[in-house]
Amino acid sequence: MSQPAAPAPTPRRVVVTGLGAVTPLGLGVGELWRGLLDGRHGIRELAGEEFDGLPVRVAGVVPVDPAGLLPRPVARRMNRAAQFGMLAAREAWADAGFTAGGTRESGVDPARVGVSLGAILGDASVLVGGDRRLREKGPRAVSPLTTAMTVPSQAASQVSLDLHITGEARTVTSACASGTEAIGQAIDRIRYGRIDVALAGGAEAVVTPAIMASFAAMRALAGGAASPDATPSRPFAKDRSGFVNGEGAGILVLEAEEHARARGARIYCEAAGWGLSADAHHMAAPDPSGNGIALALRRALLDAGAGVRDVVHVNAHATATAEGDLAEACALRAVLGERAVPVTALKGHLGHLQGAAGGVEAVAAVLTLRHGVIPPTVGCDEVDDAIVLDVVRGAARALPEDGDVVLSNSFGFGGHNAVLALRRV
Repeated sequence: MSQPAAPAPTPRRVVVTGLGAVTPLGLGVGELWRGLLDGRHGIRELAGEEFDGLPVRVAGVVPVDPAGLLPRPVARRMNRAAQFGMLAAREAWADAGFTAGGTRESGVDPARVGVSLGAILGDASVLVGGDRRLREKGPRAVSPLTTAMTVPSQAASQVSLDLHITGEARTVTSACASGTEAIGQAIDRIRYGRIDVALAGGAEAVVTPAIMASFAAMRALAGGAASPDATPSRPFAKDRSGFVNGEGAGILVLEAEEHARARGARIYCEAAGWGLSADAHHMAAPDPSGNGIALALRRALLDAGAGVRDVVHVNAHATATAEGDLAEACALRAVLGERAVPVTALKGHLGHLQGAAGGVEAVAAVLTLRHGVIPPTVGCDEVDDAIVLDVVRGAARALPEDGDVVLSNSFGFGGHNAVLALRRV
């Protein structure tokens, strides 16, 4: 006789208690937020002879060397993306009120804490450098650390090592939706009792000559120069011409609400839900109808127990490509209808941080809810006539009060769509 199925666990409410970021605007969440509100950007011309001859030589580059901020023996065993990830994780961990040094010093069960980070490649330069040394100097010149430092999962593993996290260390790879999906996966792990706390987001460092050349060959990159007063990344603009490659890391500390309240933690907002979908349309181009994106948006609202009327703001993916921005705008109109929901896009400030984009933009979305202020979209002097959205431009704007949900969107090559829903508490 078969046994009755065990009752499904009651989902727990998940909240955000910590934030960390390393971006082209600088080191730390404070530099990110000030730069966004001030309308500054961190896109620069690439120095170094390895970039000579490339058709595009601008990128969103972190302005500090992460290796110089870590002990040398630690830094030399990590790729650049993992260095970004560790710095952002340490900031988020401390911001959540945990003791520096990890779970051992914080009185948290390490088996009840997890890491969930998104990455596309992590850091492609390690493998490229190993191959160059192999060809130029032979196999004995290749570092034994090459393989361990090449895998996209290195950032997650290094964060778990640094903070002594043993619950799990997962890596999500779903193109440019990776960071947002990693956050969503962590929400579910906490909801259903697998872990109590998670560091979730993304880390990426793919500003390398080969990657830049490949994107340029696809005609996906914005050309032109960057100046302090002008960004070549122009989301939703009539004259947008492509995205700007970028690097960095953004990490949230997610926590079961009862766990956070039991230790008296400061709560930023609720991580209320998330949604996934796939375009099944093309290996790189988005479905121009926006139907796949709309499905992810609707699923995020459903998962959050929210309706269209609850949405007060959308942090758009908006990479500044002609097709991508239009598809997202179509999807938002299909889901939100005629409501003038304020929309902002941050890639004019940052460039496209690839697998880290969802993590960094989620940090910004959390801060928007926390402070009640929407950063402006820089680079968009004139909105494309075909994009019928209320794009926040020129200056920051107060967050509307007639609702409590912010959506943060991420979409990637191959039709990966992920949407995060955050709610005021």
